[in-house]
Amino acid sequence: MWHLKNESNHMKKILLVFLMFSLAFEAFPQTSVGFRAGYTSSSYSYQPAANFRSQSTESVVRPTFALVVEHFTSKNAGIEMNLQWITLGFRQINENAVTLPENRTEFDYLKVPFFASFYAGRSGRFQIKIGPHLGFLVNARDVQREFTSAATPEIPTYGGPEDRPNRFMYGLNAGAGISKLFGKSTLAVEFRFAYDFTNPEGQDRIFDMNSTNLELSLAYLFRVRENP
Repeated sequence: MWHLKNESNHMKKILLVFLMFSLAFEAFPQTSVGFRAGYTSSSYSYQPAANFRSQSTESVVRPTFALVVEHFTSKNAGIEMNLQWITLGFRQINENAVTLPENRTEFDYLKVPFFASFYAGRSGRFQIKIGPHLGFLVNARDVQREFTSAATPEIPTYGGPEDRPNRFMYGLNAGAGISKLFGKSTLAVEFRFAYDFTNPEGQDRIFDMNSTNLELSLAYLFRVRENP
């Protein structure tokens, strides 16, 4: 019950920020659109039961892609929205076995991050950004299942027809990078960190679970609307 209440509070805060960003999109007349591509490294921490301490998994590295819309409030600040395809996952290794068997599961999400962005510089700029994200689980698959019991209980499967994982995701993001302006075009290299509050477990087979991921990406933006 505490977990449900805590998740509800997180959701309310993130939805409030989401609403504020949505209203702000209508106010800013300078707009750039483009795409972003790169790689993400994700891992999960989990608590099998209340009497177990939290455990960490090995990371999974996968490509990620996004459509980007960026609005500027001034020369040094703006907001950004992405429509992102991202794969999160975990690798759990049974270190008690000689052959080190591995369980690996991946989750494909359609993720929508919102950012408040701040810039320093002119044609060559340093940028930082922070904001929430919402998302929806499109697909879950168990890539590899090599053990079913260990000293520490393994994370359950999520790709089977009876697994029924939670579909909704929400969390927080922060990023930093550098960008270069070429007329109406912008090239940017960016590093991001994201923490997701969502526990994909939908059947109480595991006590608690959440994920973190790191992203490194290259973006191209083209200015489509100018300040009056």
